[in-house]
Amino acid sequence: MAMAKQYDVLFRLLMLGDSGVGKTCMLRRFTESEFDPSHISTIGVDFKMKTLEIDGIKVRVQIWDTAGQERYQTITKQYYRRAQGIIFVYDITCKSSFQHLAKWASDVDELAPDMVQRILIGNKSDEELRRQVTKDQGSKLAETYGMDFFETSASTNINISESFTRVAELVLQAHKRDVDVLLGSLDDYLENAALEEEKGSQDTKDNTQKSCAC
Repeated sequence: MAMAKQYDVLFRLLMLGDSGVGKTCMLRRFTESEFDPSHISTIGVDFKMKTLEIDGIKVRVQIWDTAGQERYQTITKQYYRRAQGIIFVYDITCKSSFQHLAKWASDVDELAPDMVQRILIGNKSDEELRRQVTKDQGSKLAETYGMDFFETSASTNINISESFTRVAELVLQAHKRDVDVLLGSLDDYLENAALEEEKGSQDTKDNTQKSCAC
């Protein structure tokens, strides 16, 4: 018996932002429902997978977690060209991480595909007392870039699933025509395979009848 296909389409999402803004914690919270407050910087690039169902389509997201440090940025830039979605992340308690978004956005403009979808996330929204970037500032920057905006907390699991799901929805909408063609061709393939199988079993039956007649 053939195994059911576990997903219909695969999208690659890329998380960008300074070191320490919480990208790894957000990703672990989303994919594993875990939170580890001890910060270990990502070396180069790491990734995790999760399958979502959007509009009846099983979407497998491969989310790349990139190192924020300058010394790794030549490595991470290779991944821009293969991304369908970009998640910009800053830390609401660190103004410089917000100011550096212009540089990250400029790299994406230069290196990522034209159809790449983007959202902006202000992480660590649970740390209100240490806030250095207002929600209004985040919202205005997102508006300037034409992006959806979320404030999230990996620690208390606020808006984590919503923000990752939103970027997957945007990618699906942007690639809807390709996805429809893909799903259509998959349906055709399965239908043809079933017909071939039926024809094969009919041929076998005919051959058996012929050999019996001898």
